[in-house]
Amino acid sequence: MFGAFRNHRPALIGLIWISLLAMVAIAGPFIRPDASHHANAQDLDQALLEPGSTVALEDGTTMRHWLGTDRYGRDVLSRLMAGSAISLGVGLSAVLISLLIGILLGAWAGYRGGRVDAFVSWWVQVIWTLPTLLMVLAITLAFGKGLWQVFLAIGLTMWVDVARVVRGQFMSLREMEFIEAAQAIGYSDLRIMFRHMLPNALGPIIVIAAANFAAAILIESGLSFLGYGAQIPIPSWGNIVQEHYHLITGRHAWLAIAPGALIVSVVLAFTFIGDGLREWHGQQSL
Repeated sequence: MFGAFRNHRPALIGLIWISLLAMVAIAGPFIRPDASHHANAQDLDQALLEPGSTVALEDGTTMRHWLGTDRYGRDVLSRLMAGSAISLGVGLSAVLISLLIGILLGAWAGYRGGRVDAFVSWWVQVIWTLPTLLMVLAITLAFGKGLWQVFLAIGLTMWVDVARVVRGQFMSLREMEFIEAAQAIGYSDLRIMFRHMLPNALGPIIVIAAANFAAAILIESGLSFLGYGAQIPIPSWGNIVQEHYHLITGRHAWLAIAPGALIVSVVLAFTFIGDGLREWHGQQSL
């Protein structure tokens, strides 16, 4: 798998960028200029400072606002760094939920076939026809606004792609001689599916997981922009854009451009990673 990154420079760049953001998210307040909870320390006297501004603190030290401050005097860089934990956390949680549901349903349908496959395929088609964002909004409205609701809502709408890929892989693998041998020996269905078939289907699953990670971050940002995602004062790149999008044509445009650029960069990074993994998997299949 590492060959996917050695031989595909955009994928390597994407992996490095995601790794840096992950380290920022994990380190949290220990490396942020504003170490307060949610990077929410406000000082209205320091509102809308230009990037690079330096201010004197009450303890006699100084603090540099590398990306300036917002209208509440909060350090923009710290808010963006805190938002990385929200975006990556939502992406990871949604992908794990979608993998759990998608692998279980897709594996069972592809291995068993018959009525099980017909039912799962029908259910997949039903979910497939519904717009993802509309489903996420419906689930969010049903369970209420909040961060864990976003995790759940996005995860429950992204399992369809995983199930379709896993089903197709298992339908091909179940005709292989080593599967027939395992059945003849008397291994249980669960052992055959998850110890013998699933490892051979991981390539496409990893590729679709990378694509779902990017989609989850984009959906979360959209929900937060609309007010259905992370609730203020929790910093999310989406609600940071929402707070400042009206400044996009003025001299404080960076307040909306910076979080928007981060959203674009992360989506592109995961797209590059997915392309690299897809190319690697194609070479492995030859």
